[in-house]
Amino acid sequence: MNTKLSDISDTEINTFYSTVSRNVKKKRIFMGLSQLDLSLKLGIKSVAFYSNCENLRYGKHFNLEHVYKLSKALNINICDLLEESS
Repeated sequence: MNTKLSDISDTEINTFYSTVSRNVKKKRIFMGLSQLDLSLKLGIKSVAFYSNCENLRYGKHFNLEHVYKLSKALNINICDLLEESS
């Protein structure tokens, strides 16, 4: 199977971002953290920016550095943030 990466649709990429955001939100809530608490742990001074990333508003999403820091802040394996829920 030789799929060209250029063949990956915008929908597939958006689904990936949605998966990461959903997993972050679920774990954050489970741990009893507010968006402000977690954004400050990550060094993000704007809770609005964090909220936009978590809720995929205005085309914002977590980048690789955010995902790495989120895994550390939430004390979970980075793969858990990338895993699609069944």
